[in-house]
Amino acid sequence: MDDTNEPHQPTEPAAKPPRTPIFNLPGAIVATIGLLAAIYAVQAIFLTESGVDMLFFDFGFIPLRYITPLAEQGPQLFWTPLTYSLLHGNIEHILFNGLWLMAFGAPVARRIGWVRYTVFWVLAAVASAALHAVLNWGQATVLIGASGVVSALMGAACRFAFPSERRVALPTHLNPRLSIAETFRSRTVVMFMLFWFVGNILIAVGIPLIGDTGAPIAWDAHIGGFLFGFVLFSLFDRPPPELPSISEDADILQS
Repeated sequence: MDDTNEPHQPTEPAAKPPRTPIFNLPGAIVATIGLLAAIYAVQAIFLTESGVDMLFFDFGFIPLRYITPLAEQGPQLFWTPLTYSLLHGNIEHILFNGLWLMAFGAPVARRIGWVRYTVFWVLAAVASAALHAVLNWGQATVLIGASGVVSALMGAACRFAFPSERRVALPTHLNPRLSIAETFRSRTVVMFMLFWFVGNILIAVGIPLIGDTGAPIAWDAHIGGFLFGFVLFSLFDRPPPELPSISEDADILQS
């Protein structure tokens, strides 16, 4: 007797679970890091030492320019309050700023969008340079680096990234914005700000910290940026989308 076999039904392969990216960064942060890296690559690969000096002179921020008569200098004083924030002195400098930019720039950029983020960057750079100029008025120092803007992003993040208490964990950029008074009632925010300011005070008195590049650090630009972001973030913020309310009697499941 012949055996008859039913044709096997083709089995569909199991669907693969979606891959979670290691770095889930907003496009604005990716573009910023790409721009900073491209500028540094050109500087490091194609420019001679004298070429780098000329680059820093033409695009770095120098307080001396603002006491020099316009007839005796070029137009660099008009763009350098911004362009200095795109330059870096060495690979450690750009890597350190890039890491902090990813950590604190991502939630801010995701919250306010790339247009407001761009305006924030420009004005934060100017604010950082302004305090540096006030405290170093007329000096021939050359300020470069994104640290002032990164500090501004840290200050902005203090207004929403460290909520005091909440029942349900939300994505960081969806947290409600705290008022300045509320931030000082949050132990997490106060401790973060305390450590941040103590670190910069130590830099000011000459004590090196982790990430020290061996070059003088413009702690005053850091403080100028931080205060700008912390105090004025509400001018750039936009209300996060409303989430469905959760009843007080609803079960809260944790995994």
